[in-house]
Amino acid sequence: QVQLAESGGGLVQAGDSLRLSCTASGRTFSSLDMGWFRQAPGKERDFVATIRRTAMTSNYADSVKGRFTISRDNAKNTVYLQMNSLKPEDTAVYYCAGDLAGPRSLSTKPGEYDYWGQGTQVTVSS
Repeated sequence: QVQLAESGGGLVQAGDSLRLSCTASGRTFSSLDMGWFRQAPGKERDFVATIRRTAMTSNYADSVKGRFTISRDNAKNTVYLQMNSLKPEDTAVYYCAGDLAGPRSLSTKPGEYDYWGQGTQVTVSS
């Protein structure tokens, strides 16, 4: 089993930056592909970014490409999401997720992730 805990959310103004962290405990972190998703009130949970267990490959939603960067430190069992040039439409609860994956490619689908954190709120004011 894996436990994931997000941190780093908060209230910021448009144009500001935030860095989210997600620390894992339990199963070997380096065996998991990791992803970030977000969910705004009344909306579905949307893909934000994902990174391969080796950190060699990553993928981003078009809406955050060029502004957000996903990274990981397997020695610290932590995945990060650096968010720059934040916009009001980035306001949501942000979740990290772990995917046992196996040989298939990085997934953007929430249903294919095996472990989830409880989320951290990010609010961007205009």
